[in-house]
Amino acid sequence: MATRSGIYLELVELSGHVVATGTWNSTLRANCLYQCAHLAKPGHRCRLLQGSREITPITPLAALDLHSGTCIQVVWLSNSVADRPSRRHAFVAIKADGSVVTWGGAGCVGDSSANAPLLTEGAVQICGNECAFAAIKADGSVVTWGDAGCGGDSSAVAPLLTKGVVKVCGNDNAFAAIKADGSVVTWGDADFGGNSSAVAPLLTDGVVQVCGSHSAFAAIKADGSVVTWGDADCGGNSSAVGLLLTDGVVHVSGNEGAFAAIKADGSVVTWGYAGVGGDSSAVAPLLTEGVVQICGNECAFAAIKADGSVVTWGDADCGGNSLAVAPLLTDGVVQVCGNDNAFAAIKADGSVVTWGDADFGGNSSAVALLLTDDVVQVCGSHSAFAAIKADGSVVTWGDVDCGGDSSAVAALLTEGIVHVCGNRNAFAAIKVDGSVVTWGYAGGGGDFSAVAALLTEGVVQIC
Repeated sequence: MATRSGIYLELVELSGHVVATGTWNSTLRANCLYQCAHLAKPGHRCRLLQGSREITPITPLAALDLHSGTCIQVVWLSNSVADRPSRRHAFVAIKADGSVVTWGGAGCVGDSSANAPLLTEGAVQICGNECAFAAIKADGSVVTWGDAGCGGDSSAVAPLLTKGVVKVCGNDNAFAAIKADGSVVTWGDADFGGNSSAVAPLLTDGVVQVCGSHSAFAAIKADGSVVTWGDADCGGNSSAVGLLLTDGVVHVSGNEGAFAAIKADGSVVTWGYAGVGGDSSAVAPLLTEGVVQICGNECAFAAIKADGSVVTWGDADCGGNSLAVAPLLTDGVVQVCGNDNAFAAIKADGSVVTWGDADFGGNSSAVALLLTDDVVQVCGSHSAFAAIKADGSVVTWGDVDCGGDSSAVAALLTEGIVHVCGNRNAFAAIKVDGSVVTWGYAGGGGDFSAVAALLTEGVVQIC
């Protein structure tokens, strides 16, 4: 239903649960709907659909098809890909026809030519670690490439990866795949969790999420228990908090050397290397209830609570201490993103708050006037950030060599950007027409000229 000045809409989950209803001014763009969804489920990413049409944050509300009803479908997305800053030096793009394009990576992960015949169609998800990639195809099989020792060679478990894979998670040098029956298959560096034989009986069924630290994995099972393996010092051994991980866990986030788990009652359990957040005792009274999202950077964690406040712990220099911006983090925060040593938080009004290492983007004063409103997504590289605004423009800050300076492609970033992905050294952005724009260190994917002809249209996902 539309009036001269407003459009009445309902935001509805796939389950039929109504997320929100209301009348929005018809002159607005759909970022206001995204912000409403984020308030209903803080910290969770989503897509908005009207029928088969995707509504991006820059879609004008006046352009919605009111003849197909007032229902906007909310599809919640997994946050696992954003649990840790990427350490990759390459990018992979999936196109609408299911083909895969790779670039960057100094001739290693960015070169998928050995498996090119397997990547011409059917790819639906890509996961990367520091030195390799794994692609899930529509038939549930997995294709891998890159450094053999880091998981680029999955031949040892190939019979287990021919069908039924629904999700792949990577840490720095290994992969873990969840199959439709809830079992887990691992490969890559054994010391990093590529060998899960020590906990194999616990990974035969019921696994619903896997998360990686630098060199370990943590899996949540359907009964809310957690199974860990890999490097003991980086969270592979959770025996110190084992009794707290037997039930009720709903999400796990990892950083360089630790894990943090959210339980159903909103409390948090941490383990792993104490100095990077495995020990949260300093803020324990603030983590007993109400936590809805946790984001890890390399050496610290930031938790969003249901009231929109933020709690941080871990290495103070990496953002574990947020006292300098504490008054700005008491309410209204809907998303937090981390790079290696800093954090950026989006508030419900679309403004951004940053803290941590100034050289890594913890100080955003140079672009502060551009971050006061309308920001709908923030993404990090190793030491910089990129923010998408509701008008489809992009704002960057932080280390210029890692994408903090996008002036070379500024003319291409003034409108139409719908998604940005960062790796260790660069950023890649998808435009509404399916084309790609890149910037940052050329050898790390900032220069895609070698495959430019393949990235002019049809790109739907970048990893």
